[in-house]
Amino acid sequence: MRENLSKGWLVFLALITMAPTLAQTCRDDIPASAPDSRFTANGDGTVADKTTGLTWKQCAEGLSGVGCQTGSAMTFTWQAALQHAADAVFAGSSLWRLPSKKELASLVEQRCYDPAINSGFFPNTPFWPNTTPGVFWSSSPYPYHSGSAWGVGSSNGIVIGYYKSDANYVRLVRGGQ
Repeated sequence: MRENLSKGWLVFLALITMAPTLAQTCRDDIPASAPDSRFTANGDGTVADKTTGLTWKQCAEGLSGVGCQTGSAMTFTWQAALQHAADAVFAGSSLWRLPSKKELASLVEQRCYDPAINSGFFPNTPFWPNTTPGVFWSSSPYPYHSGSAWGVGSSNGIVIGYYKSDANYVRLVRGGQ
């Protein structure tokens, strides 16, 4: 019995590792909510949003390089994410911060999922089920529970409260507010 169980797990693990990586899916019959025309790549790892006036770090924290292919996306508790943002220096600026719930939700590409973002300007964005947790922190506390803060699901763009002790991803922003 134990030998059969072990063989079963090996087959399961082999199937998981052989499964194709999910790719972004977008519906062409729905107008883009975050079209290419809205963004400008600044050539320094940042992206300017012409609609909001914000400047975003192109890669999730922990990732870098062309296409955000270098490194591994890092996760943080909410308090650690706030501190990380306050300490960040990138592209000649120390004015980085965690985006508000509204700012973070503005990046959601509503016609796409896995991930729900403009992947041309924000490549290699981690999302569930390829990665866990697949959520990005905002700086906005969740008003209905003091132990929670707002986050945005990168797979589907859903904005919901998460426990501040959860480990979630971070994308930094500057400007605005």
